[in-house]
Amino acid sequence: MSGGGGGGSSAPGRFADYFVICGLDTETGLEPDELSGENFEQTPLRRTFKSKVLARYPENVEWNPFDQDAVGMLCMPKGLAFKTQADSREPQFHSFIITREDGSRTFGFSLTFFEEVTSKQICSAMQTLYHMHNAEYDILHTPPTNDKESCSSTGDCNGTSVSKLQRFNSYDISRDTLYVSKCICLITPMSFMKACKKVLEQLHQAVTSPQPPPLPLESYIYNILYEVPLPPAGRSLKFSGVYGPIICQRPSTSELPLFDFPVKEVFELLGVENVIQLFTCALLEFQILLYSQHYQRLMTVAETITALMFPFQWQHVYVPILPASLLHFLDAPVPYLMGLHSNGLDDRSKLELPQEANLCFVDVDNHFIELPEDLPQFPNKLEFIQEISEILMAFGIPPEGNLHCSESASKMKSLRACDLVSDKRNGNIAGSPLNSYELLKENETIARLQALVKRTGVSLEKLEVREETSSKKDLKIQCDEEEFKIYQLNIQIREVFANRFTQMFADYEVFVIQPSQDKESWFTNREQMQNFDKASFLSDQPEPYLPFLSRFLETQMFASFIDNKIMCHDEDDKDPVLRVFDSRVDKIRLLNVRTPTLRTSMYQKCTTIDEAEKSIELRLAKIDHTAVHPHLLDMKIGQGKYELGFFPKLQSDVLSTGPASNKWTKRNAPAQWRRKDRQKQHTEHLRLDNDQREKYIQEARNLGSTIRQPKLSNLSPSVIAQTNWKFVEGLLKECRNKTKRMLVEKMGREAVELGHGEVNITGVEENTLIASLCDLLERIWSHGLQVKQGKSALWSHLLHYLENRQRRTTSGSFSTSGILLDSERRKSDTSPAMSPLRISLIQDMRHIQNISEIKTDVGKARAWVRLSMEKKLLSRHLKQLLSDHELTKKLYKRYAFLRCDDEKEQFLYHLLSFNAVDYFCFTNVFTTILIPYHILIVPSKKLGGSMFTANPWICISGELGETGVLQIPRNLLEMTFECQNLGKLTTVQIGHDNSGLYAKWLVEYVMVRNEITGHTYKFPCGRWLGKGMDDGSLERILVGELLTSHTEADERQCRTPPLQQSPSMIRRFVTISPNNKPKLNTGQIQEAIGEAVNGIVKHFHKPEKERGSLTLLLCGESGLVSALEQVFQHGFKSPRLFKNVFIWDFLEKAQTYYETLEQNEMVPEENWQTRARNFCRFITAINNTPRNIGKDGKFQMLVCLGARDHLLHHWIALLADCPITAQMYEDIALIKDHTLVNSLIRVLQTLQEFNITLEASLVKGIDI
Repeated sequence: MSGGGGGGSSAPGRFADYFVICGLDTETGLEPDELSGENFEQTPLRRTFKSKVLARYPENVEWNPFDQDAVGMLCMPKGLAFKTQADSREPQFHSFIITREDGSRTFGFSLTFFEEVTSKQICSAMQTLYHMHNAEYDILHTPPTNDKESCSSTGDCNGTSVSKLQRFNSYDISRDTLYVSKCICLITPMSFMKACKKVLEQLHQAVTSPQPPPLPLESYIYNILYEVPLPPAGRSLKFSGVYGPIICQRPSTSELPLFDFPVKEVFELLGVENVIQLFTCALLEFQILLYSQHYQRLMTVAETITALMFPFQWQHVYVPILPASLLHFLDAPVPYLMGLHSNGLDDRSKLELPQEANLCFVDVDNHFIELPEDLPQFPNKLEFIQEISEILMAFGIPPEGNLHCSESASKMKSLRACDLVSDKRNGNIAGSPLNSYELLKENETIARLQALVKRTGVSLEKLEVREETSSKKDLKIQCDEEEFKIYQLNIQIREVFANRFTQMFADYEVFVIQPSQDKESWFTNREQMQNFDKASFLSDQPEPYLPFLSRFLETQMFASFIDNKIMCHDEDDKDPVLRVFDSRVDKIRLLNVRTPTLRTSMYQKCTTIDEAEKSIELRLAKIDHTAVHPHLLDMKIGQGKYELGFFPKLQSDVLSTGPASNKWTKRNAPAQWRRKDRQKQHTEHLRLDNDQREKYIQEARNLGSTIRQPKLSNLSPSVIAQTNWKFVEGLLKECRNKTKRMLVEKMGREAVELGHGEVNITGVEENTLIASLCDLLERIWSHGLQVKQGKSALWSHLLHYLENRQRRTTSGSFSTSGILLDSERRKSDTSPAMSPLRISLIQDMRHIQNISEIKTDVGKARAWVRLSMEKKLLSRHLKQLLSDHELTKKLYKRYAFLRCDDEKEQFLYHLLSFNAVDYFCFTNVFTTILIPYHILIVPSKKLGGSMFTANPWICISGELGETGVLQIPRNLLEMTFECQNLGKLTTVQIGHDNSGLYAKWLVEYVMVRNEITGHTYKFPCGRWLGKGMDDGSLERILVGELLTSHTEADERQCRTPPLQQSPSMIRRFVTISPNNKPKLNTGQIQEAIGEAVNGIVKHFHKPEKERGSLTLLLCGESGLVSALEQVFQHGFKSPRLFKNVFIWDFLEKAQTYYETLEQNEMVPEENWQTRARNFCRFITAINNTPRNIGKDGKFQMLVCLGARDHLLHHWIALLADCPITAQMYEDIALIKDHTLVNSLIRVLQTLQEFNITLEASLVKGIDI
């Protein structure tokens, strides 16, 4: 909600609501401010004391009730400061924001300066504090005699502090003058930062200058409170300060919203590269912590980043200046954007942050930014940086930032270089090629830009000249040159940023899912509803955008943006931000009709800059409104006098109420105009058109962002507890929504309700969802931590658990509850199976620790979560981790989420629902790691497997690669080996070398298990391998399927006897000769072919990332090969006793027939001839292969090659007409029935449009 709030119910259009004075209350004296941190080691001048709101005018305005706590805290976030004449006492300006419960905002601008302390009591109190401090100091710091070491260390540390003491911090009442900070502040409904700064500076100047101001101060303050209006939208306004005119201007409703902070400063402080990274973090709703010793810098960076997000709005906790007393808020397990004041002494390393797994830390003063891990690239990042840099350079700002404006430039340079090389911050894998590439790119950008400057040096000067002449010739601008430049730069940069989103989301409207029911019921079911067709939108985007976009579409700010869109159908009640954005999108769409550049990653530069600049220039040249001048008020004689150097206590009687009838309103505006303007202001800045709608959106969106800003009131333990309770509820709700969203995506159930045919989840999107689940777990684990260790709270908890377990094992009191053995698996199941994998949380941790590619704690925690998800053990593991109550108590405070038992139970229960679906989120992400695989070959017991003499071998293939040939020990038939991740397994080739006396082998099936993820694949065989047995094959290609895990069954410890094996397996096993397969009738065969082809067609209609194994569809249980096998076996004449005839024999005969035809030159038409030639060529090639595949294996190979080259339907037509068919088939055979053959050909023709690539294992040894 950046861009400003407006007053509540009926704000008249006044420029300022309150004028406030804060400082030292001499009545109450010195009160130490305990909340602002540990005070007593500091010398008294360095301590902070409580400041009070001394006066405010008027007392209260009903549209913006005065919030004393918040204003007091934010005007002087560090409380009172004391100085002596020896210290520098420059006045400091800063702005702040107060966010109300409903999300609306008020702005504050304060100027802090120092005044001499006149009260004798205060001075002597300070003197007394010094005496006490010095006495304590002497006692503490006299070095102990016995311990040399401690003596030297204290000597070191107080060497510096003692000298400081003498330099600054002593205060002697007889010799020194004591000064104390005081602050004057304006509270306004809109953020006119420059104007307010001028007003305050001129007021301060009036008090400090030797000449008294022309009028009493009251006149000026009265003027700004009651007589200066807010400029209407699209107008400019001039009013008078104490010493000179002040101008402010407000954008019209068709321009970008009001924003009055200097963007220039942010780019100078951080540099373009860092700004874009910070911007990306904000868009993806990471936690962001800004760190600086200047309040105004914190505010400028925060406001700039949120303003550049247009049309999106930050939806979470937003506290650009976090008062010292609210530090516990850094513990918040929600996205936040906060600014933390550094006192300039502390180093970043001293800062204890509760969690850093998804934290973006920005050290504003030192030009340094620490990023969360695996931050995706902003789309077209390089071109974007280039475009911004060109603008900056036209204004003389170096794109890498102005290092001289940051405190420690040299330190930064050395730091930056070593950081980028080791690059621990930007990815899980340090030193991967990608990161060094980033480094080069970054320098390359800078080099390119420098070259560009040299090249265009001349034109740059011309450019500036042009601007000056044009502005002089046409328009006399009323503000100074410098200020106008700031306006220009601001609008140019903001237009470039806005243009990125108008380009990226140019056709977003098409994908908005309008609710089918009325708004009321839409609101009640808001959380269950999808409001945007993410999958379709992403499928249209260029590949490089996906990592960023798929995460961005999951954010709260995007969801709110789309909700807003759904709410306002008609133009009139459209949210102003949305109206501006939509009108821009429409322009782009018109352009794109002529030049279709959508859907490409072509970079479109911003074209709206000139127009935007022009409107500002016009407003500044011709001032639309001028306010009433300050004038004398009815003050009694003697009032309004003041003493030089002291800001006076003002006359509250004249300032407490405004004029009875405001001259300005009477003169200038009919009531109706005022009312309209009020509504406009209301909508423009609050972004609400009617309260009800806002209420709905608030309710609808309270998905865990229950707190926009902490209450800045008394921070009693009960308030803190209540806040934390809200967090706990929010986390649970978020967990419920995330798990539901992930399951729905995975199962695509809700697609039907939404009227979509099928919702697909793409690999990118699944990754995004899992990454966001990891973020949520990190946030839950870092809520209420006692002491932070390492960057990942979850991983450090796991390590503690591991340590505890190891301690227990060594001490002997080992409880087996930690490791659940599946030894109780199925007593009745006698068939040979692998010894089950232990379910062990610790074992899974060890697997992750052994992966050398993962360097960081956050990376390890994420990998562990992914592995547990894939093994369907996430809930179980976490339950076990949390079952160590002692440990949880030791690590977490009482209010932490993990110590709220009911919520914790519900949370684990939500995670349990992931067991309903299969994830491959570990296997598919860590593609390069080594994985141990365990192989078991099960030969048939019935037929002499024990006499087998040959040496078996095996080769396993998966989606990511294959193992090569592995020799297997003959007597064991079981082995474990390591190789690079194969992905999901697809086929196994198994064979033997035909050596020894008894080289015949009947294999029932092969099992292969991934020892890390526990996925087990079964490859059924049920055929002989041996010369002269079955079809004479020495090797076979087996197609496998993933077995479903038994963990759920084990948890229920069922004792029923196991089911029989699936019938097809048994059948395969019995069919030692292929001819005793159950005979199917023609209808069933046609159906089988249809199903098989359908499966392949469906496969190709899925997005590439989600296609399963094509091999399974071709050669699997009900694949194309087995369906065609049925076709050719139907009506095959049964041969004489004891002699098997195979389909391959028939095909070879057909081949001989065609070859003799060719030789006899009796050739029908040409088309037929090429088909016959092709057919013969393939058969010959397969027969000549060096591999020992049997006749059925050859048939399988032929079908696969025919499918690949789109020849199957030709061959069927060819064979149906072949005289050999007449000899070898009975009259009822399917292949002799013309109508059936024709329909078969039509079905097979549908495969022509697909590009079928075969797995290497299927076509080894053949080069056609």
